[in-house]
Amino acid sequence: MDGIDSKKLLDKRISLKDAIAKFVFNGCSIAFSGMGGEQVVAPTYEIIRQGQKDLTLIGDSPCEPADFLIGTGQIKRMEVAWAAFAVAGVSQNYRNAVEKGIPHEIEVCEFSNYTMGLRFLAGSLGIPFMATKSLMGSSLEKYNDWIKVIDDPYKKKEGKIALVPAANPDVAIIHANQADKLGNTQFLGFSSNAENIARSAKRVIVTCEEIVSTNTIRKNSALTAIPQYVVDAVVELPYGSHPWNMPFTYAYDLPFHMEMIAQIETVDGFKKWIDKWAYGCKDHADYCEKVGWQRLHKLSSVEKQFYK
Repeated sequence: MDGIDSKKLLDKRISLKDAIAKFVFNGCSIAFSGMGGEQVVAPTYEIIRQGQKDLTLIGDSPCEPADFLIGTGQIKRMEVAWAAFAVAGVSQNYRNAVEKGIPHEIEVCEFSNYTMGLRFLAGSLGIPFMATKSLMGSSLEKYNDWIKVIDDPYKKKEGKIALVPAANPDVAIIHANQADKLGNTQFLGFSSNAENIARSAKRVIVTCEEIVSTNTIRKNSALTAIPQYVVDAVVELPYGSHPWNMPFTYAYDLPFHMEMIAQIETVDGFKKWIDKWAYGCKDHADYCEKVGWQRLHKLSSVEKQFYK
């Protein structure tokens, strides 16, 4: 595929292992979709297995991608609004890195959820920044040198306005409900900020619960959040967000998540978790076998009973 424009391919299907190896590289900046649910979990485990390092994570609310990649020492910089596990608990690895330099110190550049969204919007539009009043008077404006405060150029007498820079990650990884082999990507429920994250990135890997026909996409074209011309690779990855939920597809596995949070609170516990669920699985199918297909299918049944 070298020398070929991957965005123009008529069949972008690829394995997760090959997609991560091709588009995620040492020192790259990377963004993940998802907020609360729909987290990019399976690709995070694959990045851990492959060991890409010195990564800059750009995102609004990354969960496993932030905590796990910090804990394995693969992240050097975070440009985020928030990183934790929502209702399940805090990100201990994030705290360890910031407060204690464990496993090593990381740079942190903080924004709000809203202004991270503005950064991706600016990146998707090809403009250098977005303006907002939402940061005025906050400590973010005081401590983040990337936030610039200027006089309102149109209404100078009415005060100041803040500028936030565009985000243009080297690669974005998006997990969705379905896509076709061309890369047309659909969410059946909440899409978080996936549309702008994808459009702002230089390369885009779409992982999805199911690869469907283009005719299926066309029948429900209004659901298409990400068009084929921004996508470089498509990976079929059922239960790719587990233990998080995927709206209309499977429910949140809270017991599994709480077990995980309890174990990874310590450095040794985190290492054991990663040894079992990342290094101890050759791929995502192996992970699903270890979780148990019966358990996963039950999550699907629980979710779908609400949409009959």
